[in-house]
Amino acid sequence: MRPQVTLRRLEEMKAGHEPIVMVTAYDYPTARVAERAEVDMVLVGDSGAQVVLGYGSTVAVSVDEMLVLARAVRRGVRSAFVVCDLPFGSTEVSDEQAVETAVRFVREAGADAVKLEGGGETRLSRIRAIAGAGIAVVAHVGLTPQTAVALGGMRAQGRTADSAARFAREAVAVQEAGASLLVVEAVPAEVVDVVLPALDIPVIGIGAGRADGQVLVMHDLLGITEGKTAAFVKRFAAVGDEMVGGVAAYAAEVRSGVFPGAEHGYSANEAAVAAAREALPR
Repeated sequence: MRPQVTLRRLEEMKAGHEPIVMVTAYDYPTARVAERAEVDMVLVGDSGAQVVLGYGSTVAVSVDEMLVLARAVRRGVRSAFVVCDLPFGSTEVSDEQAVETAVRFVREAGADAVKLEGGGETRLSRIRAIAGAGIAVVAHVGLTPQTAVALGGMRAQGRTADSAARFAREAVAVQEAGASLLVVEAVPAEVVDVVLPALDIPVIGIGAGRADGQVLVMHDLLGITEGKTAAFVKRFAAVGDEMVGGVAAYAAEVRSGVFPGAEHGYSANEAAVAAAREALPR
């Protein structure tokens, strides 16, 4: 069994220019896949609202639903560093609410760190409060899906002078507020490259150039997600098509009478058959 990936190990990877591999997981089977593939970090993302629970956006998922997913993932992960998203509505009211929510994910789900989106003044206050409570915080700037409407929709950030300047300010600010890691989403690589030297914490990119590491949604990279995916997604397998093909083959054999065959059942002796017959009402 490989050693536990810790925050210190992630910092060492950044210092040694060793790329960090992060992937999402939402249940025990996907957690086991991530663990067996020996990724460095597993994110229990609020993207599970869409890819697992079928909601239209990430904002619909509740703390209790996220905790169910997080506990299942924690049971499947042995060595990777587990990060849990704090869902929309669970940190917005106050610093106290944010700390209480973060504590639940650590205590009830065994999270190694929690993640929250945004780099504005209110979000910086939340980061300071959670970090001050002794919980590692992963910040998330650039495209922040929970508040995408305020950013003009699900679109790349940092492509204009104002947007790029805001990204740079927020990236530095979340570090100064106490974030231990940073996820940067949908920001041009050229802009990210300018900001990276100012950051001492590991930076994980998604549609943001090479950074110190990468994260993708498990269902996207395996080809399970239906329909169009984001430009930054690369499919490394066609698991969704294989699943559909397998279920369709099963259905065809059931309908044609091929399945189940004799080899898929159990044998009984004559006495058992006779006893069952005698037990029936006459």
